[in-house]
Amino acid sequence: MADKPEKRQIIRRNILLFMFLLFPILYYYLSPYLIIMGASEGIVTGSFIIFGLMFIFSLFLGRAFCGWLCPGGGEQELCSLIKNKKFKVGKLDWIKYLIWVPWLLIIVLMFYQAGGIKNVNFFYHTFYGISVYNLGSVMLFVIIAAVIAVLALTFGRRGFCHTLCWMAPFMIAGRKLSNFSNLPALRLESEKEKCIHCQLCSQKCPMSLDVYHMVQIENMEHSECILCGNCIDVCPENVIKYSFSKISR
Repeated sequence: MADKPEKRQIIRRNILLFMFLLFPILYYYLSPYLIIMGASEGIVTGSFIIFGLMFIFSLFLGRAFCGWLCPGGGEQELCSLIKNKKFKVGKLDWIKYLIWVPWLLIIVLMFYQAGGIKNVNFFYHTFYGISVYNLGSVMLFVIIAAVIAVLALTFGRRGFCHTLCWMAPFMIAGRKLSNFSNLPALRLESEKEKCIHCQLCSQKCPMSLDVYHMVQIENMEHSECILCGNCIDVCPENVIKYSFSKISR
């Protein structure tokens, strides 16, 4: 039973696949470069708004976007069907922050040089809302999609999420703020005494987290957890479950 995907995981993966198929349409709304282009003109772009919403929603839903809705996440889970290699968590996770902080500073600088915010254009540089519509945008999309795939196939499961994702830090920061403020949010909870030490939760985690260890130390909070629920659904003893609660102190 533990090796059979639960209905929830089938639904989740189908949603991710659908979002991946929409990636050419959605790319500019998740683009780190387009937000800089808009800022240089004093324009708040769709990506600016989406990143802001990611931060707000992460206060209550953590990184559930990564686990359930991210097109890049869908691509990487497809890559895991080709090469299901575990990522070495903690080794390269810091890279995304090294990129993210200067990127934020550049955005602020661009808005400053443009004289502040002058306009809001959610569909900035899209063609009737579609991101990939000419040769230049196609080439850029192909490059980004290739980078995501190469990192996932080279470094392991969700390698891009761990190393270069510019969206993850927004949600990680939101989660940290939520925990600090003791806000009720979507979380994982576990009952250590029910664990039979099969370690399926760790083996099947798409983010390569040591979920078994998290259960044993009775701390299910991890900045790289995407709340996909895979550990819940593979556990034969229902040790792990979702809850909407404040963090345990």
